[in-house]
Amino acid sequence: MTMEIDWAELRAAAVEVMQRAYAPYSRFPVGAAALVDDGRVIVGCNVENAGYGVALCAECGVVSQLHASGGGRIVALSCVDATGQPIMPCGRCRQLLWENGGPNCLVEAYPSPLTMDELMPHGFGPADLAVVTSSPAPSVPVRLSTWIGQGTVFIHPELDGGKQVWTGYWDRSSGAEESERAGILEEGPIWPDTEDGVRWGRARTPRVIVVDAEGAMSWAGEGDPPAAFNEGIPA
Repeated sequence: MTMEIDWAELRAAAVEVMQRAYAPYSRFPVGAAALVDDGRVIVGCNVENAGYGVALCAECGVVSQLHASGGGRIVALSCVDATGQPIMPCGRCRQLLWENGGPNCLVEAYPSPLTMDELMPHGFGPADLAVVTSSPAPSVPVRLSTWIGQGTVFIHPELDGGKQVWTGYWDRSSGAEESERAGILEEGPIWPDTEDGVRWGRARTPRVIVVDAEGAMSWAGEGDPPAAFNEGIPA
């Protein structure tokens, strides 16, 4: 069920707490009040510091009170300036509101409230971290750990049951000196696409090269390819 939002009540609470803001340096007091999904109203004001960069925004206070008073999700927020008019949260605070209210959290604005999805398109949140942490990071065998950062990884196509897949190998020679010992340090597993292979390679060395079915090489390492690669010589 959709909660009824009394914007006038929220704004009044924001105005009240704004008057307790500590802003002697900017002289820009800010107050914020938010409606939580259990019906309670929480507030916060900006608190400045002689070290300008460590000031706390009003929305920071709101989020702190959210957790200190029992948690929950922010449904709607009103943030006001010294005149009592709605103002927009800064970028850092939009991230805090996204984390604690989500894309549908409403922020008071003229002529009508805006969702966090509108204020921060393509927002980054816990779900994005879950995608990364759910995939195990490529690991380097302990016996090869002293070679990390050296050599070159080559990712190339392979056939598996008639289907093209990708594999690779980690070459011990970096190609910097002719006298350097060559040889394969480690052979890679099978991957369905090159992306996983490149991740495997970059965990081992900044020099990663993808070789296609026709033998053409493309740089997939970190930064710009070395001059030798541009001249057609493997890294």
